Amino acid sequence: MKESPRFPGSTPARVGAVVVLALLFALATALIDGHPGVAPMTAFHAPFMVLANALPGILLALLLLALTRRALLSFVLALLVEGLIYGVNALKVANLGTPLMPADFRMVGQLEGGGGELLAGYLPHSPWPYLAILAVIAIIIALAKLEPPLFARRARAARWSLAGVSAVLLVTLLAAMPAWKLVYNGPRMGMQPWSASATTKTTGLISSLMLFHLQYGNEHDKPDTKAAMALMSQYDQAIRQRLQAMPTASEQAKPDIIVILSESFFDPTILKGYPDGTDLAPNLHRLARTGTSGWLHVPTFGGGTIRTEFEVLTGLPLRYFRDIRFPYLQIHAKVIPGMVRLLKAQGYETLAVHGNDPQFWNRASAFKALGFDRFVSRSQFPADDSITDGKYMSDKSFTDELLRQLPDSGPPKFVLGISIEAHGPYDIPPANLTERDQMPVPAGVTGNDKTQLQNYIYHTRHADQQLGRLIDTLKGRKRRAIVLFFGDHLPALVPAFQKAGFKNGQGFLTQTVPYLLYDTGNPTPVDRNAAAWELPGMVLAHTDIHDPWFALTQVVAPQLAALTRAPDAPQASEDEQQKSLDKGMAAAAMLRLKGKLDAVWTKVDVDAGPATNEAAQTAQQPTNNDKSSRAMPSQHARL
Repeated sequence: MKESPRFPGSTPARVGAVVVLALLFALATALIDGHPGVAPMTAFHAPFMVLANALPGILLALLLLALTRRALLSFVLALLVEGLIYGVNALKVANLGTPLMPADFRMVGQLEGGGGELLAGYLPHSPWPYLAILAVIAIIIALAKLEPPLFARRARAARWSLAGVSAVLLVTLLAAMPAWKLVYNGPRMGMQPWSASATTKTTGLISSLMLFHLQYGNEHDKPDTKAAMALMSQYDQAIRQRLQAMPTASEQAKPDIIVILSESFFDPTILKGYPDGTDLAPNLHRLARTGTSGWLHVPTFGGGTIRTEFEVLTGLPLRYFRDIRFPYLQIHAKVIPGMVRLLKAQGYETLAVHGNDPQFWNRASAFKALGFDRFVSRSQFPADDSITDGKYMSDKSFTDELLRQLPDSGPPKFVLGISIEAHGPYDIPPANLTERDQMPVPAGVTGNDKTQLQNYIYHTRHADQQLGRLIDTLKGRKRRAIVLFFGDHLPALVPAFQKAGFKNGQGFLTQTVPYLLYDTGNPTPVDRNAAAWELPGMVLAHTDIHDPWFALTQVVAPQLAALTRAPDAPQASEDEQQKSLDKGMAAAAMLRLKGKLDAVWTKVDVDAGPATNEAAQTAQQPTNNDKSSRAMPSQHARL
């Protein structure tokens, strides 16, 4: 086969051409990135920042050059890969207000099954991005056919040397080898570990991904056993007192426990522009008058449902596991301790109900590790009661299945219900457009943003209706039931939130969601703000089931609950007491996840002394969380 004509010029000229292409690639990356820290003009006074942001792409291009022998083709292919990353980042920023993080790439494995369909809903509807991709593909095909090779086919030594060096550098970078911290050095580059957005503005998207990957990608934190023991010793008396004060009950009196994660549920009237007296969740507020309710601090915004779900099921605050963004995708333990396994050991039948694909978020495997006996997913709903409203299954069909799984007789049941009707995106018309158009929105929210907010409120009104229906039905049964209802996060309606603003003056990343804990056998009004990881302990406090970990979460929560925030939200300030408590809880949470905390607690001296008792009494005092926590709207306040 005849060799194609090679790139003209001597070896130094060909090397020079590659260097020029690499520099042009770095400038193109800076132009696509657009952040001030790596803008093209930055190359004159901070060339390192521009080159570092383009380095992974350059290494990929060099590896492709060794394989294809065509320089321009290789750099264009690498630029296409970069472009796709920047495109996905733009979609995430537009919908969630935060940039890509290394853990987001785990979502690639979720494209099978229902994951691809769900994520595809966020793709742009305009044809232009897809036409641009087709144009780039056409250019790549043309280059592959017309561009002369840079190396002769027989120059194997040079090609394989280039391939080996570039592959080793690229693989070690992606594997987060510590040596790369000499290049991607957090302090030198201005990394802000608490904020991906701030870091990206300073370093560029690619460098930000590398910085966070190197900081957390190969991190294996070892729990500080001494700090955990000190915490357990300090609050030993409070934990024991709380466990001893829990009610006792016979096997026959064990209540059903129903936990409802209501997709994206929040109270829109916390937005500016809603007049006093506007009530968009009447059933929630009606039931709150005879239940425990308040505002809930959750660990995510706009997405990442499993973050809140994980905290509620385990009582483990994810803020103590910095490298875990998606717990069901990153935690591979065969046994995950939490409320499900505890109840199962107490004779409960444990099941989850969700009107979507069971493989999404790896729930099918994660639920087995958590201790669920069964997982009733979309395909197991009756065909005649699997009705969609908008894009997803209606909350009515979801509630129908919940009630089918709660017979009056048989063993007590723990049921996790995960709704999906109110899941974004919110540009899909619902079933009843007339009802949708009656949903009130703030005057400043107009156009498409208004329509999307109305679509969202339409769906959450259904969630509220079905909550009322569920609890009213359960109140009519002989068997007592404890129902926990909460929103997992605010919806991804960033443009609407930015136009309206929030009444408390804070940004969308720090807002809280409503929750309700209702005991049909003891309807008592309690106003209490909480964190998602605090909820399982609050549920168990209504039963005769004892567990030191959940008792501990109840003791420390008043001081720590408001620290729970979305990953990229501004950090809450901590005083010295909170910092000390935080350190102990971080160690205890790691030991708990590893199944080693019980052994630590058995070593704690029962008599911890006067200082411990004083701390325990302080920790048990009722609170509505910190002063920055929002009070319930006046029309819903306790009387």
